[in-house]
Amino acid sequence: MGFKCGIIGLPNVGKSSLFNALLGLQKASSENYPFCTIEPNIGKVPIPDNRLEKLSIINKSKNTIYGQIEFVDIAGLVKGASKGEGLGNKFLSNIREVDAIVHVVRCFSDSNITHVYNRIDPINDIEIIESELILSDISRLEKTLEKLRKTLKNSKKEFDVLTKVKLNLEKSNLSFSDQFDEEEFLIIKNAELLTSKPVMYVSNVNDDVLEVGNNFSNLVEEYALKKGLKSIKISTKIEEELSSFDDIKEKEDLMKSLGIKKSGLDLFISEGFKLLNLITFFTSGPKESRAWTLPKGSPAPDAGEVIHSDFKRGFIAAEVVSYEDLIKAGENLNAKNMGFVKTQGKDYIVQDGDVILFRFNV
Repeated sequence: MGFKCGIIGLPNVGKSSLFNALLGLQKASSENYPFCTIEPNIGKVPIPDNRLEKLSIINKSKNTIYGQIEFVDIAGLVKGASKGEGLGNKFLSNIREVDAIVHVVRCFSDSNITHVYNRIDPINDIEIIESELILSDISRLEKTLEKLRKTLKNSKKEFDVLTKVKLNLEKSNLSFSDQFDEEEFLIIKNAELLTSKPVMYVSNVNDDVLEVGNNFSNLVEEYALKKGLKSIKISTKIEEELSSFDDIKEKEDLMKSLGIKKSGLDLFISEGFKLLNLITFFTSGPKESRAWTLPKGSPAPDAGEVIHSDFKRGFIAAEVVSYEDLIKAGENLNAKNMGFVKTQGKDYIVQDGDVILFRFNV
């Protein structure tokens, strides 16, 4: 279990290079011309978690199964994408399938790599992409509202909510969350709008300014702050170099020499969890130790459903021990004997690091 990130941006900003580096392979074409990526490239990487490794050791698990993050390298968008320019409609539809958007912005200078509009202007680049997402959503809403008009008596609530969203988008206003309650948000979520997806900006900088940034990345950071969004800096050149190492120590030595605390992949994982408000819980025993991702604030039956629908349907109880207590105990049986394992009901809110055994009957 994990989450799905769509990597978007204009052509030639480093999306495919970043995708390749994150996956440690050379799958996505990253030539120096627009639309070298036509179909979305998809790849999965395990989510590193030393807690899972320790659980696997103490419970002598035969298998260790990590959570996964799925990256989707979506072809470069251009101005007019919402009207079909550059295969835009096809590319935009690919974005609807992801959980979060990673918006890569060119903040580096390189005369060998052309910019699709022959200049480096990260804010304008962001606005071009966001305008296309807005226009695509407006078009989608117009079609939806037209259908709802025919059954207005039974769908007035949905019609009113989506009309309000459309009016906001027509004003290029994406900060309208305070205008809707929880029930209305569910209507918006079901509409599968591109602009309602969580977004993180990624400034692709030259390797010599990765730590301090430059004028371009500073502009992106300021823009993100104004919108209440997250931005991070990466260098695809450094990420490509890091991905070439199989030896972990060699990779760590390179990061240390460059003054890097976290690799791009680690940044994506940690920020992705925050962006989507996710936590990790575990199941662990002799057969396998496994990590699962879950929205923060979820009750125990919902955690069970992540594993199998029967766990929620026939939920009886959850035997829960925190990771820290299980490590203190040394193994599952000791944890139970020491009183660390608590039997929880359906209202228990799962915490990050919980190790759970589900009791169910169907």
